[in-house]
Amino acid sequence: MTRILIDTNIIIYREDLKKVPDDVQELLRILNETNHKVVTHPLSLEEINKDKNTERKEIVLSKLKTYPIIESPPQPEEDNDFMSFVGQTRNAHDMVDDHLLYCVYKNAVDFLITEDEKIHKKAVKTGISDRIFHVSEALEYFRKEIAKRILHPPPLKHLPVYNLNLDDLIFNSLKRDYEEDFGRWWEKISREGRKAWVHYVNGKIGAILILKDENEPIDSIPPLPKKKRLKICTLKVDSIDRGSKIGELFIKISIQTAVQKSIDEIYLTHFTEPNDFLVSLIEEYGFYHTAKKENGEDIFVKRLIPDENQIYPPQEVYRVFYPSFYDGDRVNKFIVPIKPEWHNRLFTEYRQRQLTLFESMGEFIVEGNTIKKAYLCYSKIKGMKEGEILLFYRSRDIRGITSIGVVEKVYDNLTNPNEIISCVGKRSVYSRLEIEEIAKKPTKIILFWWIMHFEKPIKYSFLLNNGILKGPPQTIIKIPHDKYLKIKGVAEIDERYTIN
Repeated sequence: MTRILIDTNIIIYREDLKKVPDDVQELLRILNETNHKVVTHPLSLEEINKDKNTERKEIVLSKLKTYPIIESPPQPEEDNDFMSFVGQTRNAHDMVDDHLLYCVYKNAVDFLITEDEKIHKKAVKTGISDRIFHVSEALEYFRKEIAKRILHPPPLKHLPVYNLNLDDLIFNSLKRDYEEDFGRWWEKISREGRKAWVHYVNGKIGAILILKDENEPIDSIPPLPKKKRLKICTLKVDSIDRGSKIGELFIKISIQTAVQKSIDEIYLTHFTEPNDFLVSLIEEYGFYHTAKKENGEDIFVKRLIPDENQIYPPQEVYRVFYPSFYDGDRVNKFIVPIKPEWHNRLFTEYRQRQLTLFESMGEFIVEGNTIKKAYLCYSKIKGMKEGEILLFYRSRDIRGITSIGVVEKVYDNLTNPNEIISCVGKRSVYSRLEIEEIAKKPTKIILFWWIMHFEKPIKYSFLLNNGILKGPPQTIIKIPHDKYLKIKGVAEIDERYTIN
């Protein structure tokens, strides 16, 4: 049974304390139907008991009384490593946040559901962000246990902006922030024929991405010099669509667009709000606050290529400068055999794969299109570390290396399905039934960042003739650096994005 800790704030509806939000009601119903155990933290209840509004306190406590409290929860204050990740506790609310997060960190629970962006940011620093869910993410994740597949009709589309409905609710905050300027800007980009990436949910826009090439200075404090940049003009993910990982997919599309156009810097401007989902999302992929505009907008910049005069640890390169990665002789390289059916799940965008019947009918497998992925196997190989290189060898049909990734974290010899589900978290392309079947043998979990697919697969015949393989790989194989260089020599990897 999976144990799920809920941040009590998720069941408080601001406009009506007596009404639990619809999405939370559905989530709690699904968790009950699928026999997950929902728990609360004693400090959350203490925080509620301090509320001087007696009516509000009684209403909230009445909503929580059906959920058990974690008994003797772990205490983070004595864990120096954890505290170095989350930083100094500033107030009582931060202290409660740290205790909630520490329950996941110490595996007292499998997952935490919270809308608090501070907790989500800290989860990235502690390496457990895949186990911390927004409500919408949890809904998307746990719905899969009661449905054979999740349909997203229609899938992602690339449309001229003049075909979009400006009365759609997703534009309300943009109209509020930019007032009349937004309408004028929309007319301008419509006449230019600008396009937008759009994801629809129930006939409404759930998420939208608009990009623009620039080569000009940015009037900001401090000013940013003239440079070729890709601007993310609009990146908006409505709360109803956050669980689908569309935000991560939009970051991936933006980065791939910059790579295709040989642009080394991406930026966006944003009116930052408290508990800001967008800021948490972009910081996870290397965007950092750089400047501010006179109107109060913050400017966030992402560089795709590190400064050639600086030396970076291999682990820092891919996290900060993705899709750049370190592939010098300080990291090991591994050939990872993968069957076509799992390759299709992990790498849905791989151009040589065929659409499944369900996809052609409208299914959109978001997890397979994202940057962060998880792979399960039975390999006994030891010592795989963060920053090391994975070369995915697709067996049976292609019989060649198709794709490259970078290790983020590895778990060995797991046989408890709940533990595997916890480790894989939001990256899962596996159903619970599949994980239960896989877990019958000691399982290795490899969490990794996808880097790229090769234009042409590196065929088995080449690997055999060049002494890289002695036969078809049946399990993960470590190869020396000189053999990796032979693969790299024919893989046409853009050297701008490799640090060695």
